[in-house]
Amino acid sequence: MLELLSFLIAVARAALRSRRDLLVENVLLRHQLAVLARRLSRDWRRHLVVVRPATVVGWHRRGWRLFWWWRSRCPLGRPRLSAEVRELIATIARANPSWGAERIRGELLKLGVAVSNRSIRRYRRGPHRPPRPPWRTCLRNHAAAIWAADLFTVQTLTSKTRYVVLFISHSRRELVHLAVTAHPTAAGIWRQLIEATPWSRQPRYLVRDRDRAYGGDFVSRAKRLGITGLLTPIRAPRANAIAERVVRTLRNECLDHVVVVNEAHPRALLGEFLAYYNAERPHRAMQLEPPVPPTRSAAPGANRIRAQPVLGGLHHVYERVA
Repeated sequence: MLELLSFLIAVARAALRSRRDLLVENVLLRHQLAVLARRLSRDWRRHLVVVRPATVVGWHRRGWRLFWWWRSRCPLGRPRLSAEVRELIATIARANPSWGAERIRGELLKLGVAVSNRSIRRYRRGPHRPPRPPWRTCLRNHAAAIWAADLFTVQTLTSKTRYVVLFISHSRRELVHLAVTAHPTAAGIWRQLIEATPWSRQPRYLVRDRDRAYGGDFVSRAKRLGITGLLTPIRAPRANAIAERVVRTLRNECLDHVVVVNEAHPRALLGEFLAYYNAERPHRAMQLEPPVPPTRSAAPGANRIRAQPVLGGLHHVYERVA
């Protein structure tokens, strides 16, 4: 509102001015324009932009490329692979890191998918590297030739300590041998290894810790039998996880439920539990099968279920009988 009022006042003042004042104002404005024109005419070179011929040529080429990019906006060339095929290429490459583009192309051809090697290298997601199998895969491939050894202690009723030596197979988690001794000497452990490997049943590798009870010449004597010792790192029980886990099983399912009287007592308990563990106890790593696959089958017409106690009823074995 104030601006409008100011405008109306200015218009009224201009209308009331005399002709002489208007002529004087026009003369002053024309003089200012003439002075500005003379100044620009003297500095005209300063207002020019001087460029090199190479710059002009570069502008032309850039404009040419932009022009043809605009003209070729329609999709040309091969059609883009579908999302399903791209995901299939990535899945095959992840599952088989040692395969090259040609090998993946051959597998795709068997599935009725024709793709070039260039497209496979583009959509395999990540650079191609040689396979590096993890420890789990390495141990699984060599499990049939690996045993594990370990020692653990048992306290008797008279506060004496007895030592249990065990050997377990990695392939089927079978408890190969158990022995109880009062003095775990190198000669005693070596004798237990000899008893655990009759008729050339020795493993190719034996995983064990660095306990001095094995003796200084244990490695050299084992090599004469064709056994290579794999020593676990210091304070790394997970390196011998299978033996450590079976020790926990022996305690939880057998020794923790009884009071050991003397050295013969745990030998009898563990002997009975070893037979139950290998032949009857389901093992999660074996798809709930026992380490030693059962050979017996139910009798024809067997409908009644019979329970056989193990360790005085601490565990039971169930079977169908006629």
